[in-house]
Amino acid sequence: MSTPTIGVLALQGDVREHLVALAAADALARPVRRPEELAEVDGLVIPGGESTTMSKLAVIFGMLEPLRERVRAGMPVYGTCAGMIMLADKILDGREDQETLGGIDMIVRRNAFGRQNESFEASVEVAGIEGGPVEGVFIRAPWVESVGGAADVIATYDGHAVAVRQGNVLATSFHPELTGDHRVHALFVEMVRAAQ
Repeated sequence: MSTPTIGVLALQGDVREHLVALAAADALARPVRRPEELAEVDGLVIPGGESTTMSKLAVIFGMLEPLRERVRAGMPVYGTCAGMIMLADKILDGREDQETLGGIDMIVRRNAFGRQNESFEASVEVAGIEGGPVEGVFIRAPWVESVGGAADVIATYDGHAVAVRQGNVLATSFHPELTGDHRVHALFVEMVRAAQ
């Protein structure tokens, strides 16, 4: 079984927690800030944080187009919270100048579950993950308003899609990296292995 090298986009957000979760799921994890670092990884995690800030920093660091190219070329990518927004083809309640990478045929609503003080934890059944529900941490979390035919909703909470997969691209509204349960990251590591 190979050990894939998986980057965590380290422009902004909860990078360290994803590095720990990926290492626990048997990946070689490293931060990615520059195009040459992106070129060296087999897959990428886009962490939670602030999606408008992340898109601006991606432009400033010269990462936006290299990221889009790798996603289009089939590199496995996993986005949590703001990362889900970055992977959406369309955003509701976003800023006009906000850029996305695309990758999943979905429309995402920013901050759909409420503001920071309305953050919560909830058990979420995720298709493809055995051993019972995962604990989801929802912090100013988006939800998926709709998906196109190529995307599969793999988890819902309170009637809203909160985890989606399309080919090599995975996205969750919630933060599994904050719980100590690394099964979602293990699923992503398997996706990266399968794509190698």
